[in-house]
Amino acid sequence: MIKLFAAFLATALLAGCTPRIEIAASKEPITINMNVKIEHEIHIKLDKDVENLLRSRSDLF
Repeated sequence: MIKLFAAFLATALLAGCTPRIEIAASKEPITINMNVKIEHEIHIKLDKDVENLLRSRSDLF
């Protein structure tokens, strides 16, 4: 009985020694600076017939 009580007491004491991790929110706002450069190119491939049409009729566009 004494061994059981000693084991229980040791367990209770060791449980009180567990580390505690605490996470707190920052008082200052979080600032994210993003410098992004977006470049894009659009390539259009035309059929030979369409190219010839555009050359001959430049008033279409």
